[in-house]
Amino acid sequence: MHQDQFKNKIVLVTGAASGIGEAIAKAFLEQGAQVMVVDLDIVSLTECFSDYTLALPLEQDLTQEKASENIVNWLEANAVRLDILVNNAGRALPGEIGTTTDEMWQSMMDINVTAMFRLTRKALPLLKESGAGRIINLGSIMSDMAGPNFFAYGTTKHAVAGMTKSMSVDLGKYGITANYLQPGAIVTALSKPFFDDEDFKKYWEGKAPVGRLGQPEDVAHAALFLASEKSSFITGVGLNIDGGAIVMF
Repeated sequence: MHQDQFKNKIVLVTGAASGIGEAIAKAFLEQGAQVMVVDLDIVSLTECFSDYTLALPLEQDLTQEKASENIVNWLEANAVRLDILVNNAGRALPGEIGTTTDEMWQSMMDINVTAMFRLTRKALPLLKESGAGRIINLGSIMSDMAGPNFFAYGTTKHAVAGMTKSMSVDLGKYGITANYLQPGAIVTALSKPFFDDEDFKKYWEGKAPVGRLGQPEDVAHAALFLASEKSSFITGVGLNIDGGAIVMF
């Protein structure tokens, strides 16, 4: 992809202060986009993007009732439209069905599913003004499969897949595409303690035919593609970024 291919594009990335969200936001910035970055802590956001003049930070808890309204009001005050919406914010709490409490269930549904729905719905007028809007939602390889001790998380990521497909059906007539990313074993600050376990690390390295763990930048490259003009005939699709792990028997 050539430099500045997203020049004059306006991007919103949630959960942008670390990990995959940070990598995606910085990838767009390095391609010339103006990027509106949202996360829970303004200090972390400001520090993270201090070297990027086209990054505009907003502190917001996406699970709050007025979150989507606050974000869109801020967007309208600082941008003329929205070209690319990256719904990245999410969380994972371990637990089987028998150990998943109502509070754990609701916590993950609120951020992984409901916040994504509400923000996308509220941002639609701005996306329609783009004429070629892009919605990129963060699913997981667990959007297609299930894993031990991730009952609620896997359920929410299946919901992301279904919701994104429905978005693609409803929004295609406005020139808006909607797709979802399905990261596998990606090393981030949150996941690093798991991969410090050598057995766990070797399992995922061995499960991926390419023989390595993923990095946040691997996911960011996929996001750039789905946001580009070259992906205009791709919608309702989940793109695996897992080194082939999901196809390995």
